[in-house]
Amino acid sequence: MIRRCLLLVGCLLLGGADSSSLAYRPLSRMDLPWWKQRFVEKQAELRRGPVELLWLGDSITQSWEMSSDKPWLNYQPVWQRFYGDRHAVNLGFKGDATCHLLWRIENGELDGIHPKAAVVLIGANNFGKLHWPAVPTLKGVEAIVAELQRRLPGMRILLIGVLPSLRGPWVDQNAAALNASLAAEYGHGDAVVFRNLSELFMRDGHIDAGAFRDPKLTPPEPALHPDAQAQARMAEAIEPVLSRMLGDRNHLAR
Repeated sequence: MIRRCLLLVGCLLLGGADSSSLAYRPLSRMDLPWWKQRFVEKQAELRRGPVELLWLGDSITQSWEMSSDKPWLNYQPVWQRFYGDRHAVNLGFKGDATCHLLWRIENGELDGIHPKAAVVLIGANNFGKLHWPAVPTLKGVEAIVAELQRRLPGMRILLIGVLPSLRGPWVDQNAAALNASLAAEYGHGDAVVFRNLSELFMRDGHIDAGAFRDPKLTPPEPALHPDAQAQARMAEAIEPVLSRMLGDRNHLAR
């Protein structure tokens, strides 16, 4: 509770009355022991190499590391099928917003590596407790893309839009606005390719709560994280783009 209060005070001091300007400024979470440990461990993994593919994001990306005897929680088989032979590194950090990913990129996460491609899925946490709307979140994503291109100019980027969730109308509206802006800016590129995967989570015009793991938990939580089956559909949807970026075989064929 004290740490959260200090963070909120810091946000107000740095961002003025509207802290959303922090969405596009690098912000560390090294005060959190688990986050610091994961950052250090991922640095070591990157240094071991080789690294050809990066997944950059928040807890949705970190979910790829989960395994379970429950099929809806067992993400590892899909990861192994699509990315196990591609020298891929999972750089998903639970709770990260655009500012935290930007800090990681600027503080060693890209040093000494030369990946062919990166998948970027970020922004969901901007719309959570931080309550940062679409416009500053867009600036945060733009800053991330620009920094990736500056540091690794030969790397191609697959940018995925913020996924649907069941967190209320304000989140829905801002996620839709962000994705529309990202599509307009990056929807026709080659070095940066944008994909909106929202349709994978819709049924009869509504968000399908069954595609998420959160409502299956005890106690249930609002739908936010795709379950393993939905994340498999995501992998299938982006595979043609990734195989072109990586210059290898299409992993849809078993």
